Amino acid sequence: MQRREMLFAGALAATLPVLAPRLAAAQPKQAGWPRALTMGTAAPGGTYALYGPAWGQMAQAATGVAISYRTTQGPNQNILLVERKEVEIAMTTMGVALQAWEGKGDWTQGKQFREIRALFPMYDTPFHGIALKRSGITRFAQLEGKNIGVGPRGGTPGTYFPIIMNTLGYKPGAVRYGSGSDMAGQLQDGLLDAYLFASGIPVPSFSEAETQGDVVFLDFTEAEVAKLTAALPELSPGTIPASTYRTAGRDLRVVGMFNFAIAHRSLDEGLVYAIVKAVMDGNAQLVQAIAAARETVPANAAKNGFLPFHPGAARYFREKGINLPDKLVAA
Repeated sequence: MQRREMLFAGALAATLPVLAPRLAAAQPKQAGWPRALTMGTAAPGGTYALYGPAWGQMAQAATGVAISYRTTQGPNQNILLVERKEVEIAMTTMGVALQAWEGKGDWTQGKQFREIRALFPMYDTPFHGIALKRSGITRFAQLEGKNIGVGPRGGTPGTYFPIIMNTLGYKPGAVRYGSGSDMAGQLQDGLLDAYLFASGIPVPSFSEAETQGDVVFLDFTEAEVAKLTAALPELSPGTIPASTYRTAGRDLRVVGMFNFAIAHRSLDEGLVYAIVKAVMDGNAQLVQAIAAARETVPANAAKNGFLPFHPGAARYFREKGINLPDKLVAA
């Protein structure tokens, strides 16, 4: 196993202490609840691979339902798997979820995915990138004709970065797909001119790349942000503080979209209520496991304006005083 793979394996293992015995001992706390659920996460190198098991453990402890984890390509595949009930719970970005709900993304092949329901808000996903300092690349416009990596094909950056580059009028020489850790390795090996990604910050593979050599962080100009948000309303402008990465040296101007946990609509209302309550009320514990969870708070339920909440989730947020219109609650 290469060093970069060992780093991510170690980080993931740290979030899953003695998982197998816990699964074996799990006993549902309510009659009628399933003995086990499977969560769709994502490949190593992004935030889902760490965030998912962190909230999954909290949900398992609260409900007694064993939760296992399936490594996926990210939001697109997670939605496909939930729709088919191959996993019961998962995570997605709201831009990908909007494509799925309306059946408008190329990957949906015109099918509307209407079995998914929102559980709770997770965190914002800012789009940004890195290049090796020696490449001389400092801005997105310089990626014209270059080789770029954008993460797994079925993930949010893999879906949106080609759209973003096309919207800005920058045509890369080649677009490559793969796990975040693999993309970081290809960048260091000179196979990529830039590695572009989007996940909770700090992006684990970006932080790792900083330890491997001198990198430059790529963000958007003010004009690029205006162009992107006008063309893609699911994106919103944002800023990544300079302190997020050890060597960034400045605030980064970005666009982003929010992430939500999702579930199949058939899950028991009481079970979903218990899961959402455990995660949202346990924010301090979740933040200890993954820094991106600072945004996993009830108020951010308002970041969802189209995907119906599961009735169990809606009950929790309404108890917390969050105004959810009836059109955003569906069995």
